Amino acid sequence: MPDNSISASETLRTGNRVIQFGIAAIVLILGLAAVGLFRALPDANAFNARVEKLFIESDLTSPAEITLLEILAQSGTAFSETLMSYRIVIFVLLVFSTALLIASLVFLVTLLALNRRVSQINKQGIQVGSLLISRAERVVVINDMEFKLTEAAIETLAVLAEARMDGDILTGAQLEAVIQGRSESDCEEAAGATRIKRLRDSLGNQMVAEILVKNISRQGYVLAIDKSVIRMV
Repeated sequence: MPDNSISASETLRTGNRVIQFGIAAIVLILGLAAVGLFRALPDANAFNARVEKLFIESDLTSPAEITLLEILAQSGTAFSETLMSYRIVIFVLLVFSTALLIASLVFLVTLLALNRRVSQINKQGIQVGSLLISRAERVVVINDMEFKLTEAAIETLAVLAEARMDGDILTGAQLEAVIQGRSESDCEEAAGATRIKRLRDSLGNQMVAEILVKNISRQGYVLAIDKSVIRMV
């Protein structure tokens, strides 16, 4: 249990660091891109400045020339307003892209953490805090999950639980022999394997069934849980 806690805390710290560095990198890259983009855009008042310079340096006296300057000034104002709206749109798009990239990074790190956790469960077995077996009611409660089993399945699980508490690993033939009350030599390995298959089918949850009842190659079957959490009534 302490190893699992240390591993989980290390994974959490690593994930937090990745998220922090990733967010900082995203903000830095997009910030530099925004600065470069805004600096590359022309000045909103550049057109008006040119018109003003033309008005000062030119000796325009006729009504037609003055009207032309007024039109140019109005065009410059329209240009500056349009450019300002472009700046606002670009800023909004940059903020939106930053939020999307940060969300994508968080989801990616979360998926990686979940995949690592599932991999640890597959390697170490399901973490069972309590296993209660009621032969009379033909019910098994694994943590907070309750399963209604058949009589044959509950008997198979009970024998496996007793073997686990004794520290034993049962082959298919030994399992069949204990249940049937016969000699191991009179029982077949396939019969015990069939009982294991039916037990897993009765549990229903494929993940729970495959991880809870382990098949150790060339040794036999065992419950992959701490024997101290097993209770039988």
